[in-house]
Amino acid sequence: MSATLRQDISPAQRPALTSFDYLLYGVTVFAWSASWYALKLQVGEVPVQVSLIWRFALAAIVMLAWALIARVPMKFSLATHAKFIAMGAFLFCLNFASFYYAAPYLASGLLSVVFSLASVFNILIAIIFLSLRPKPNVLIGAALGFVGIAMMFWPVIAGQIFDSKALFGLGLCVVGTLFFCTGNLLSTTLQKAKIPIVSASFWGMAYGTLISTLIAVFQGDAFIIETTFTYLASLLFLSIVSSVIAFAAYLTLLGRIGADRAGYATVMFPVIALLISAVLEDYSMTLIAAGGLVLVLVGNIFVLGKFGK
Repeated sequence: MSATLRQDISPAQRPALTSFDYLLYGVTVFAWSASWYALKLQVGEVPVQVSLIWRFALAAIVMLAWALIARVPMKFSLATHAKFIAMGAFLFCLNFASFYYAAPYLASGLLSVVFSLASVFNILIAIIFLSLRPKPNVLIGAALGFVGIAMMFWPVIAGQIFDSKALFGLGLCVVGTLFFCTGNLLSTTLQKAKIPIVSASFWGMAYGTLISTLIAVFQGDAFIIETTFTYLASLLFLSIVSSVIAFAAYLTLLGRIGADRAGYATVMFPVIALLISAVLEDYSMTLIAAGGLVLVLVGNIFVLGKFGK
C-alpha cells in the first residue's frame, strides 16, 4: 500500500479527503475501537511485555508475507534502519507497554480520555517539528473532541481518586501518548523518504518485538502463552486486525492527510469502543455522555474538513 504524501504542503493547500481516505479512516477507527475490548481479554497470567511480543511477532510475520507478495523493497541503509528501530520502540513497544502498565492504577475510561490527547499532541508536533499551521477547523475539532470524550467518561473521571498510584498511572498514559505521537512523526519522515508503508511497518514491528523481548528478559518475565480460546482469539484479532490492518491504514492515512487530521481517529475510537462496551459490558449512557458523543461527532466533521474550510 503506498501513500500520496501531503505533509510537505500547508493545511490550507491540502485537497479535500477522497473516498479512499474515508475508507482508511473508517478501518482505523473500527480496528482500534474493538482493540480495547480485545486488550481486556489479554489481561491474565501472561506478562504484559510477553503479550506484546506474541502480538507484534505474529503481526511482523504477516507484514513480511505481505511485503514479499507485494514485492516492495526490504533492504535499506543503516541510517534508515536506525529510524525503523526508533519507530519500532515508540510505536510498537513503549506506547503500548505504558498503557498496559497504567491499567491497574486507572479506570479504563480515563485511559481512553488521556490517549485522545494524541490528536492535540499531533497538532503541536506538526507545528514545532514540521512547521505546519493547522487550519482553524482542525483546532476547533480537536478541542470539541477532547471535551466530548471527557464528558462521555465524566462519571469515571469524577469517581477516580487521584492518590500517588493514580497519578503515576496518569503519568504513564501521558508518556505513552507522547510515544505514540513520536512514532507518528518518525513514520512521516519515512514516508517523505519514499519508504513503502509495508516495509516500514514490518521493520518497525520486528524491532519493536525485539525491544519488548529484551525488556522481558531484563525483567525476568516468563515466556508463556495462554492456550484458552479467549486469549488466542483476542491475540489473533490484535495482531491481524488491530496491528497489521489498522496500522497499515493509519500510517497510509497519516501520509495522505497529515497527522493533525489523521490523529483525530484517536478521539473517535473511544466513542466506538464505548458503544461496543454498551453491547458487551452493559454500559449505560447518561445524558452528559450523550452530549459528549454529539460533540465528538461534530468535532469529527470539523477535522475532516466539512466545516471551516
